[in-house]
Amino acid sequence: MIDLEETVLISAKALSKTFKKQLVIDSLSADFMQGERISLSGSNGAGKTTLIRCILGQYTYDGELVVLNGNPRLQHEVIMKEIGFVPQIPPPLKMTIKEMLNFFSQLTDTSEQVFIDIVTELGLEIKRHLNKPFYKLSGGMKQKLLIAFALGRHPKILLLDEPSANLDPEARKIFFNYLENFNKDSLMILSSHRMSEISKLVTREIEMDLGKIVMDRKTTQNIES
Repeated sequence: MIDLEETVLISAKALSKTFKKQLVIDSLSADFMQGERISLSGSNGAGKTTLIRCILGQYTYDGELVVLNGNPRLQHEVIMKEIGFVPQIPPPLKMTIKEMLNFFSQLTDTSEQVFIDIVTELGLEIKRHLNKPFYKLSGGMKQKLLIAFALGRHPKILLLDEPSANLDPEARKIFFNYLENFNKDSLMILSSHRMSEISKLVTREIEMDLGKIVMDRKTTQNIES
């Protein structure tokens, strides 16, 4: 299903999403390309998280949305194997850390040790918490673990929704170093209010307001390179 030579990894055409008669995504059209590092900005309610969740196949929508040459609703399981995602709000999972390591290892054909190494470098001694349910971890611990699961699987698409919100300064530094050296062929979309943190990473800036793209431009560093 996935053509690695295809440049466009995500394509939206007249994409719209409504919640209880409120239009949250308003006829949005855009292509997101292989190798791009995109900052997705906008005020609360602009539609950033809703767009990300449409890409993930979590919402129904109107219009057309193609992710890795497939439909994110109809081919959800296959597509999600190629997407790494860090949510703004960690889900209240009852699975233990040990169970999550096993699940993501089997899902992505990745050694558990890869995830353990990343989360350890982020400052979490995960082996002390293997039998704890995920929902009982602190916000920072949850974030570090979700980041490890997203980065360790080497996805074609990396979706990050306020990924550094709960990280301590040292973990934040290590995390952004990972992103800077991440697979250059992947597509990375970062939604963040900390634009100064990600400005050196991004090659394209997109700003949303009221469900529309109001600004879409290549960054200066990308033009110069």
